[in-house]
Amino acid sequence: MLPKPTGTHPDTAGSLVRYLAFFRADVRRKLDGLEPDALRTTVLPSGWTPLELLSHLVHMERRWFVWGFLGEPLPDPWGDQGPDGRWSTTDSPESLLARLEAGAVRTESVLREHPLDARAALGGRFDADPPTLHAIGFHVLQEYARHAGHLDVVRELVDGAVGEDASA
Repeated sequence: MLPKPTGTHPDTAGSLVRYLAFFRADVRRKLDGLEPDALRTTVLPSGWTPLELLSHLVHMERRWFVWGFLGEPLPDPWGDQGPDGRWSTTDSPESLLARLEAGAVRTESVLREHPLDARAALGGRFDADPPTLHAIGFHVLQEYARHAGHLDVVRELVDGAVGEDASA
């Protein structure tokens, strides 16, 4: 169940961790109900598949927290994109889900070990005017929420499941 906002919550980093965990679990739940062929088949005019969306989320989170905030080099920060710039993957669902989980552990560590007003390191994703960890955290949260909504549409088109029933 989605964490409920309750009054003034002094632990913004903890709230980000909880909401990100909720949306990661929501994405996993929506993918779990799809047949293997449906994971690699598009039903939308934009052309992406559910597995490509999962790959995008894995890479997006790393781009923002590891390469972006920490400034650590990544061998292929845009690994979710094919030569034409569209989402692409040849990875298995199991591999991507394991990487999603590993990324979650890393993100949670970053959010708990750094102040939210800390600026991202220069030299990774950012060469000037880096955003704060707070801004990065909320950007990644909106990416997850938006793409979970996209998966709602995919599930409705594929098997009629909607909203919270998308894995039923």
